[in-house]
Amino acid sequence: MRVLGIDPGLTRCGMGVVEGSVGRPLSLVDVNVLRTSSAEPVPVRLVTIEKGVDAWIEEYAPDAVAVERVFARSDVSTIMGTAQASGIAMVCAARRGLPVVLHTPSEVKAAVTGSGRADKAQVTAMVTRILRLTSPPKPADAADALALAICHIWRGGAQNRLEAAAAAAGKGAR
Repeated sequence: MRVLGIDPGLTRCGMGVVEGSVGRPLSLVDVNVLRTSSAEPVPVRLVTIEKGVDAWIEEYAPDAVAVERVFARSDVSTIMGTAQASGIAMVCAARRGLPVVLHTPSEVKAAVTGSGRADKAQVTAMVTRILRLTSPPKPADAADALALAICHIWRGGAQNRLEAAAAAAGKGAR
């Protein structure tokens, strides 16, 4: 299974593609961060994110897209930008018929570190170890995107394959 993990953000949107399956070593396909300037109007920044996500989906042909679920923080402006970027990522995937799964930050942390309260350094260290990387992915948004993809493969991948098989069987019966 190939999963595109997206750590949404209006200024920095982490993108990471991981390939593998439960019980087998996972491998890094690519990782990067889409950046937009806070000097640009929000609609222009969202178009930049849309083009970037579309390009990654086109290039890497993921089987699923895992996006970090937006949760309430104290800074409303941060929540809004994150939610807008998240929506763009989901639309890009849905437009292509890809399954989109949202994972909470604590679910992702628990999947890769064993603790839902792990800090960014712990997540980055475990992503580096799990993917057998020679150096940690930077910035943290890149590591978080990879952690989302890893979490999805380990926790959601099998369920998505079952749902896809059931959907395919239903289409064939009509």
